[in-house]
Amino acid sequence: MKNRIGLVVGCILIMLWCLLPVAWIISLSFKSETAITNGSPGFFPSDGGGAGWDNYRAVWDNEQFRRAIFNSIGISLIATLLSVIVATLAAYAIARLEFRGKKAVLTIALAIAMFPVVSLVGPLFDMWRAIGLYDTWPGLIIPYMSFTLPLAIWTLSAFFREIPWEMEQAAQVDGATSWQAFRKVIVPLAAPGVFTAAILTFFFAWNDFVFGISLTSTENARPIPASLSFFVGSDPFNRPASLLAAGAVIATIPIVVIVLIFQRKIVAGLTSGAVKG
Repeated sequence: MKNRIGLVVGCILIMLWCLLPVAWIISLSFKSETAITNGSPGFFPSDGGGAGWDNYRAVWDNEQFRRAIFNSIGISLIATLLSVIVATLAAYAIARLEFRGKKAVLTIALAIAMFPVVSLVGPLFDMWRAIGLYDTWPGLIIPYMSFTLPLAIWTLSAFFREIPWEMEQAAQVDGATSWQAFRKVIVPLAAPGVFTAAILTFFFAWNDFVFGISLTSTENARPIPASLSFFVGSDPFNRPASLLAAGAVIATIPIVVIVLIFQRKIVAGLTSGAVKG
């Protein structure tokens, strides 16, 4: 009984620790700018210090913010789609084929995934300006794929190794070609892993700040994390904390919705594939 109570108390403390920053940002987003400037230490807005939904309406009416949301959605979806397609084929080859240097490929992929992002920004900045990719969607999609592909390959190769090889052979005995056996038998069995890789890739692309702020200069391709740092409001010397908080909440909503809708598949994918690998 004592262990059960301790477990519950521990879970509650961890939840409070994790959710406190989020709750505080939401609290700020409903306060007026005057209340924050004058100092409003309470969690709830003081009398006359509440802004209601005005901060959210002001942020959403901002053309720069809407453009940044559009850029983040488009760039993240394209990077996710391309990464999953390439990673699925690469992971299948790594899991099914025996070739010299297979372990070296996996080791290099893991090293690339762990490579510090900041160290690549300078060379990419010069290269992208030289070849015309600076401040464009492909200029962000390519570096995103460089870091998400290794992670997706590792995740998917673990799933492919768990699939019985005999099922693919049985499909080929029944008359299916190699491509048909892969597409109709192997891919559906690896669907949890593909889904997990897609979610992780989308999260990385959506949350990126370093590439977004370094490889863009206008709203043509600037994603939402970088755009929030340029959101200064009408007074550049007095940053609108309440508007920034409202913008941060809106930028978080897509991730929260995805997690809530697909939480079972995410947990199943991480536990049944990545852990075993």
